[in-house]
Amino acid sequence: MKKMTEKERLKLQIAACKIRMGVIESTHGAKAGHPGGSLSSADVFAYLYEKELNVDPACPKKETRDRFVLSKGHCAPGLYAALAERGFFPVEDLPTLRHADSYLQGHPNMNTVPGIDMSTGSLGQGVSAAAGMALGAKKRGMEEVRVYTLLGDGEIQEGQVWEAMMFAAHYKLDNLCVIVDNNGLQIDGDVADVMSPYPIVEKLEAFGFAVKAIDGHDFDALENAFEAAKATKGKPFAIVMKTTKGKDVSFMENDADWHGKAPNDEQYETAMGELRAKLAELEAKA
Repeated sequence: MKKMTEKERLKLQIAACKIRMGVIESTHGAKAGHPGGSLSSADVFAYLYEKELNVDPACPKKETRDRFVLSKGHCAPGLYAALAERGFFPVEDLPTLRHADSYLQGHPNMNTVPGIDMSTGSLGQGVSAAAGMALGAKKRGMEEVRVYTLLGDGEIQEGQVWEAMMFAAHYKLDNLCVIVDNNGLQIDGDVADVMSPYPIVEKLEAFGFAVKAIDGHDFDALENAFEAAKATKGKPFAIVMKTTKGKDVSFMENDADWHGKAPNDEQYETAMGELRAKLAELEAKA
């Protein structure tokens, strides 16, 4: 297994913290949005955009780039924050989220936002688009192109998700990596109570995927999983990440109420205070 250096790990932790700050800035600025699942995904967003994806902010439509599809499109605040940190557009634009005259709307729009590869929002559909992109790359002989998609654990209650999984396995899309954010909560509560998706790993394996279950907040585990995905041939790969909804904002953690509401002014100050303190601690170690 590949071993990450402490310097690399700190860089990713700092990036993830800044992404979480961007989530709070944008949802507070919008007075709306989805912070809970954006915060649970911040570490994988940091890993993808700081280390994994072959993308270039100076040439966001480069044909040979890797593709990323946010199938759980309501978590756009997290993706926008990651894109801004990577240099696709100014970080200062994040608080314009959902404003009438802003290019940063509540769900990703590939026509207005640099770095967005697919407009998403209708749950369950993004993974189908990603599978199509992966097959398209193979058909065109673009073997260097990899496609990644992030789904929520509530989202995989959608039937279209499993049609796409069958498609991916049938066409042996080993250039496709499906990531499931298993934070355990959806808008109506615990996913196990609403419509249990469990056992997730075994279902994905039964549908023809190679699967790795990890702690989605552990950068060493993320690196090993993505390296395993690239090494897997002849079948698609899935990473099932156990995460904490609302991660690193104390009053949002493991609370389904924060699936789709924004912090008020007082809550914004509390959240940003916690994240600024964590950032300062990380930067002192760097």
